[in-house]
Amino acid sequence: MFSKFTSILQHAVEALAPSLPLQEDFVYHWKAITHYYIETSDDKAPVTDTNIPSHLEQMLDILTQEEKERESGETGPCMEYLLHHKILETLYTLGKADCPPGMKQQVLTFYTKLLAHIRQPLLPHINVHRPVQKLVRLCGEVLAAPTENEEIQFLCIVCSKLKQDPYLVNFFLENKSKRPEAKGPAETAAGKENVLDPDTGQSTVVERADRPEEAAAAASTSSPTNNNNNSNNYNLVTSLLNLTKSPDGRIVVKACEGLMLLVSLPEPAAAKCLTENTELCELLTDRLVSFYKALPQSMDPLDIETVESVNWGLDVYNLKEDAAIFTGKRPLISFLSWLDYCDQLIKEAQKSAAAVMARNVRERFFVSVMEPQLMQTSEVGILTSTALLNRIIRQVTSEALLQEMIYFLLGEETEPETAATVAQNPLRHRLIEHCDHLSDEISIMTLRLFEQLIQKPNHHILHSLVLRSLEERNYLENKPQEEREPLENGQPHDAVDLEEDPLFGDDLSPDSRLSGSDWLSSSPPQSPDNSKSDGKTEVHKIVNSFLCLVPDEAKSSYQVEGTGYDTYLRDAHRQFRDYCGVCQRWDWRGSPKPLEKCNLDSPFFEGHFLKVLFDRMGRILDQPYDVNLQVTAVLSKLSMFPHPHLHEYLLDPYINLAPGCRSLFSVIVRVVGDLMLRIQRIPDFTPKLLLVRKRLLGLEPEGINVDHMTLLEGVIVLEEFCKELAAIAFVKYHAASSSSP
Repeated sequence: MFSKFTSILQHAVEALAPSLPLQEDFVYHWKAITHYYIETSDDKAPVTDTNIPSHLEQMLDILTQEEKERESGETGPCMEYLLHHKILETLYTLGKADCPPGMKQQVLTFYTKLLAHIRQPLLPHINVHRPVQKLVRLCGEVLAAPTENEEIQFLCIVCSKLKQDPYLVNFFLENKSKRPEAKGPAETAAGKENVLDPDTGQSTVVERADRPEEAAAAASTSSPTNNNNNSNNYNLVTSLLNLTKSPDGRIVVKACEGLMLLVSLPEPAAAKCLTENTELCELLTDRLVSFYKALPQSMDPLDIETVESVNWGLDVYNLKEDAAIFTGKRPLISFLSWLDYCDQLIKEAQKSAAAVMARNVRERFFVSVMEPQLMQTSEVGILTSTALLNRIIRQVTSEALLQEMIYFLLGEETEPETAATVAQNPLRHRLIEHCDHLSDEISIMTLRLFEQLIQKPNHHILHSLVLRSLEERNYLENKPQEEREPLENGQPHDAVDLEEDPLFGDDLSPDSRLSGSDWLSSSPPQSPDNSKSDGKTEVHKIVNSFLCLVPDEAKSSYQVEGTGYDTYLRDAHRQFRDYCGVCQRWDWRGSPKPLEKCNLDSPFFEGHFLKVLFDRMGRILDQPYDVNLQVTAVLSKLSMFPHPHLHEYLLDPYINLAPGCRSLFSVIVRVVGDLMLRIQRIPDFTPKLLLVRKRLLGLEPEGINVDHMTLLEGVIVLEEFCKELAAIAFVKYHAASSSSP
């Protein structure tokens, strides 16, 4: 009661007294604090019952006012007094002792406001960064401490200051071999060389702060550690890591934000210390593993795919509502949120630190936890883990983490595949095999995973899955020109002759005709030879080849409005532009590798991935509709990439295939041949086909079952796929001809 009366009386006296010069006023408030400790014997009364908070607040106000009244960068006498008399050191000692109770909280607040409100750089001063560094060590020592909020505010302002001047981080790397309170070599040198000017109390490091190269050198020499020493403590990171374990979610988010600032600092010594001498990597992976293991063993793939995307730190939730939507929603959102944090942290991190953190996630999460899940034999387990992996692939955007994830899934091999080496990487082999699994659900989910994967901006994905098998173009017939069969109408006599075949005659449906379209004006005039001198087959022949593949009696799209070829052209144009943007950094040549430089004698193996896709494509008439949609979706996306070998192998019907080789076109030709035989055995084939198409489009209600439903749905997918390939071929040709000089 008496102390409160004293405080009121003091404020009244201050209000009536004439205003003192700022320095005198500042010294008065500081001495009032020191006198409290000299005169007061009761050290158990809380600090809030004393005048200390008020005096500290007044000191901050004076320092702020002083800076406003002076030119930018000029240090005033109050600030000089604070530095010269090591006031921050004294406050640190009082805060550490927490005397009187609550003093630590007051000290943390004073430090935070001082760093936040004063514009001139303070951290380069030895009498600032040394006590700041010591105070950092006090943060996060006790879980759920009453000072947690002040601790995180203080740590975050230090992080933001380091973000502004990254070289200052060297002050916060401490040599483990030295006692925390012992003087470092820089401090000893400071004493000998009188670093603190007796007149100003200002560190000579700051005298050079306007000259970056000298300031950086000063930071490295004044730092209490040798940056080349691997046994450094990074207490700022350690304290933030401790606070990420707080039960208060807001504290955790702020601590994560602080770590995000620190990992982005470009200083190599800090990046090395971060990954080698702190537990940051362990925090990322251990928490990721913990969240993953909390997921239910069985989840609906649709729930995993459609759950809303949540950015880390923003997942507000209601347990009852989440459980009502689907079991496991809350653990799933927690996992995806932390994955997002890991991804963003690695994306922001200094390059070498990002590589180490990403490798850690690969080894401790992907290999140790996810791989056994993907390799299991339980169909329910395979489906759930594949759906989760698909969601992870979709979410990862950081270059380093994406690279490590791809190496985990596909291996790092770059040499061409052979039939003997397909099982070299067990996980890659298993995933590709799952594209042709007995369970249609697993097949669809794995195909969807690969569809997602090939759209990620990483060259190794396409190289591993497809391009390395096509590198030597040894799918082409290897015969000298004079030994080849004579050409008839530009083709070998045993080639599939679409012009002569009655299935591909002149009696085409209106939607299949291209000759009258305006966009064909860019195609070259017809020539006697089907191959142009630059190796590209004339586009109108390629387009017609795909559009004419499915015979008229097996076509139904022209009888339904809005299913024409032009819709595919628009989509292909937009998608091709996007795909070109993805792979523009990959330095793909515009034309195929010259045949004389190709090893055409080596046996051709299409690669495990294309083999499975072609096998499934060959069974399109006998597979469920959803499986067919997914197989063709993957193949159309592969066809979209502007690599000359991929284009030639997937989209050129007129290439001379080597014996025993197949291309996408030849696979479809065999399917059409089989279809023609089966059509003859199905009465009312065309009306049934049209009915099934209308039902798929929702234009007809579901009624009685139609015989041969799987076959009819397969024919519809086949027709649409051929139109899509024709559109892709045209758009790619048009883009190539527009860009050529």
